[in-house]
Amino acid sequence: MTDELKSANLPTGGAAEATSLPTAVDRASFQAELDKLRVREKAHSREGDEIAAARRRLPMVEMDANIPLIGPDGPLTLLDAFEGRRQLIAYYFMWHPGRPAPKQCEGCTWCNTHVAELSYLHSRDITYAVFCQGPYGESSRYREFMGWEMPWYSAEASLETLLVGRHIGMMHLVCYVRDGDRVFETYWTTRRGVEVMDNSYSLMDLTVYGRQEPQEDSPPGWPQPWGAGSSHVTRINGRPIAQWSRLEAGRSDDLANSQP
Repeated sequence: MTDELKSANLPTGGAAEATSLPTAVDRASFQAELDKLRVREKAHSREGDEIAAARRRLPMVEMDANIPLIGPDGPLTLLDAFEGRRQLIAYYFMWHPGRPAPKQCEGCTWCNTHVAELSYLHSRDITYAVFCQGPYGESSRYREFMGWEMPWYSAEASLETLLVGRHIGMMHLVCYVRDGDRVFETYWTTRRGVEVMDNSYSLMDLTVYGRQEPQEDSPPGWPQPWGAGSSHVTRINGRPIAQWSRLEAGRSDDLANSQP
C-alpha cells in the first residue's frame, strides 16, 4: 500500500511540508478561535439530532416480503435477509458484470471496507447486508477477496422492484422494518448520503488539510491532489485503494474461481 501511494505521486507522510500552513499563534488565541468554531459544531450536532428525529417520523411504504434474492444457499426472500431481526439496512453495491476486480466500484469498496463490526447493529436488532446489483457468483468472490464478513446477496433480478423509481446502477442505502411477515421501507439515500458509512472521511475532515480534494473549500496552497488530473478519490494506480492490502496479504483477486 505504501509503495502504491508513493508511485502514484500522492502525498504520504511529510509531503505536505512544501504546502501552506495555518497561521501560528499562542495557545490563548488558538483556543479563542476554536471556541468560536465549537459553537457552530454544537449547532451542527443539534441540527443533525433534529434531522434524525424527523427521519424517525417519516411514513413507510410496504414492500413485497417475498421479493427474491440469491445468497450462498441459493434463493431466499427479502424477509429472509432480516435474519430474524426487526430492522434491515441494505447497501446496494454497484457491479460491473464480467469485469475484473480492479474495475469494480471503488466507491462501494471504500464504503463497505468500513463495515467491520456488526455486533453493535445486531444489539439494536438491526441486520446489515449487501444487496449486490450483479450476479451472485463473481460478486461473492469479490467479497471473499476483500475479506468482508457481512451477509452478501445478489439482488440483480429484483432491482426494478426493490429500487422502484430510483436510479439502478447507483449506490444506495435503504432501511427496512418488518412487522411480523410484512416488510416496509422506511428510508433511503444515495450519493453523499452514503458517506454516513465512512469514518475515514469524518476523521479527515478534522485535520488541517481535510480530504485533500479539489471540491473542498480550503485556503490557497492547501494540498488537493485527490481527484485532480488522473487521480481518483478512492482509487490508486487502477485499483480501489483497499485492494492493495489484500493483494499484499496474498489473496487472489480472480473472480472466475472460488479461491479467496
